[in-house]
Amino acid sequence: MTRLMLVLALCMAGAVQAAGQSVEPAVFRALNSAQSAQQQGDYAAARRALDAVQAVPGSLEQALLWRSRGYLAWAEGHNAKAIDWLEQAVASGQLDAELVANEQLNLARLNLLERRYARVVALLAPQQASADEERLQMLVQAYQGLGQPARALPLAERYVRAQPQAADSWLQFLVAVNADLKRYPVAERWQRQLLARQPDRTQGWRQLAVLQQLGGDHGKALATLRAAYRKGLRFNARELDNLVLLAGGARQPWQGAKLLAGMLEQGLLPRTAARDERLGQLWWQARERAQAAAIFRELAGRSGRAQHWLNLAQLELEQAHWQAGLQALAKAERAGAERRRVRAWRQWAESELDAERDKRLASAG
Repeated sequence: MTRLMLVLALCMAGAVQAAGQSVEPAVFRALNSAQSAQQQGDYAAARRALDAVQAVPGSLEQALLWRSRGYLAWAEGHNAKAIDWLEQAVASGQLDAELVANEQLNLARLNLLERRYARVVALLAPQQASADEERLQMLVQAYQGLGQPARALPLAERYVRAQPQAADSWLQFLVAVNADLKRYPVAERWQRQLLARQPDRTQGWRQLAVLQQLGGDHGKALATLRAAYRKGLRFNARELDNLVLLAGGARQPWQGAKLLAGMLEQGLLPRTAARDERLGQLWWQARERAQAAAIFRELAGRSGRAQHWLNLAQLELEQAHWQAGLQALAKAERAGAERRRVRAWRQWAESELDAERDKRLASAG
């Protein structure tokens, strides 16, 4: 029987169509039977149909049988086997360019499922200049999987610029990766685009404020929170407290203190003793001792707690305010502060006072 001219292409379900290449009739019938059985979910029958024929080594028929076995394995959930069969089909050199391109795309999908990220990159990167959305998404995922998000950024940026209506997930990716790379102004720019799409989403405003705070600009973060507040959006206290804690965790106590002070002054957060204490600690960490002392002086006067008086004493002594420090130590002691600590601070303060007195006497003599 003469060879038949057929068009063959397997989609994910393994369909057979004409591809402008001639195939032996027996192999064609086996491929058709396997396709029909696979579509009905009878994978055993599909396998029997493929096993019933033999192909000449190095022939187109052999490549098509490998390809069909690959799709059958994929349908059965055996991704690794499917990859092996499809790789053999592509490597055979028997498939035309259209089929090779199709199989390379499917191999990329399978390798991504199996977390073989380097192989996904090898398959898709050579054509990334003309890649469509799906290919770009797979490349982005693969670079992330390889721990190379910086290589994924240009691809995502290119897609978003070319597609202004790209899904929010693309913008979210650009925000997250730029933030991870500490490129906060860039992350902020993409977050603003997200916010423009969903201006009434509280989370978007909070995320923008977080990025501005991480970027070291408490003023912008506070302005963002105020703008959201004017729009009628409300943040819960925990969200705002976490924003302040974020500054401390990022070793930006001055920024955190300014942000917290602004939120308290403008009524974005209710004033409590715990928040006042946190504000005092942040000013202290930022070495703004005068402001920290003012906070703890007020706190100690209200609470009478020994720790507040002790904190005030230490802050005064660190500024060489010896008499004020000694007075605060006395109040701390009366409030029940540990005597050993009070004694140690008092001895140091008195020795410093004596040294200053001696210096003044020497200068006068």
